[in-house]
Amino acid sequence: MKLKYPIAIEPGSESQAFGVIVPDLPGCFSAGDTLDEAVENSKEAITLWIETVLDDNGTVPSPGLLAEHIKNTEYSGMLWAVVEIDGVLLDNTSERVNISVPRRMLSRIDNYAYTHGETRSGFLVNAALERIVHG
Repeated sequence: MKLKYPIAIEPGSESQAFGVIVPDLPGCFSAGDTLDEAVENSKEAITLWIETVLDDNGTVPSPGLLAEHIKNTEYSGMLWAVVEIDGVLLDNTSERVNISVPRRMLSRIDNYAYTHGETRSGFLVNAALERIVHG
């Protein structure tokens, strides 16, 4: 599944970057020195916006219709494009994976998870997310 988000692009010049607004995602902005760069950078901005909202247990709005956004006078004079984002970002379906872990580490993981009221899977996902978010 692909998510197709319309983006409004403020035209740039030789001295000013192209600015990008994602109308469906409040506060999601991007820019680029060229039109192509602005569109490409918007994909990363949208992905990061979605990941941040989901990590905070928020709700991600569905993409609106380009035809409706174009009618909004707030964006008059802007260029428009639609960017595709991989819908797997929104997929919370559990998936079984096979990983290799030294037995001594698995024992420590299981003990920690058990004493903290978590499952092994829940602990590993939370630990990975913590590392991803905070480095």
